[in-house]
Amino acid sequence: MKEDFDLPPVNIHLHKNIPNGAGLGGGSSNGAFMLKTLNSLFSLNLTIPQLEKYALKLGADCPFFIRNTASLATGIGNILTPVNVDLSDYRILLVKPSKSVSTFEAYSKIVPFIPLKSLTEILNMPIRNWQDYLVNDFEESVFKMYPEIQKIKDSLYEMGAIYASMTGSGSAVFGLFRSLPVKPERFIPKGSFIYR
Repeated sequence: MKEDFDLPPVNIHLHKNIPNGAGLGGGSSNGAFMLKTLNSLFSLNLTIPQLEKYALKLGADCPFFIRNTASLATGIGNILTPVNVDLSDYRILLVKPSKSVSTFEAYSKIVPFIPLKSLTEILNMPIRNWQDYLVNDFEESVFKMYPEIQKIKDSLYEMGAIYASMTGSGSAVFGLFRSLPVKPERFIPKGSFIYR
């Protein structure tokens, strides 16, 4: 942005609550929100599409966080189509194992496949049907490298999750619940962090 605007030095303090190496887009969201902050702070009057172009220079998944709404990402992650997904009746339990997954390693071993139904069709189904159709392609190879991550996913289903999945390229796993389980620590491998 400094190439295009006369920006003064900025002192930034980032208080991060998203665990590192979790596949949650923490760094990407930090970058995108910094662009939004600079736009507001210095009254640059950049439009959403303009901010998304700057965000793409930071990383393929950064434009998503400019609008920060449920979207289907295509292309390299930069073509965003809003989707109507309402999770307001659900509770999310996020489990981050002690191990982190190398993004490079996850991408080098992934074998994507074409699902039986399109993501748009799946996201329009009742959430209770997602378990049968909505698959994170990274899971197959990551679970082979880190069986404890698969154990976390299995444990979330044992606790009553309606849907569970690894986040992005890992290593965190989330479960959607109607109500959060009592004392989930009993089911989760030791050393993991639980976020409610």
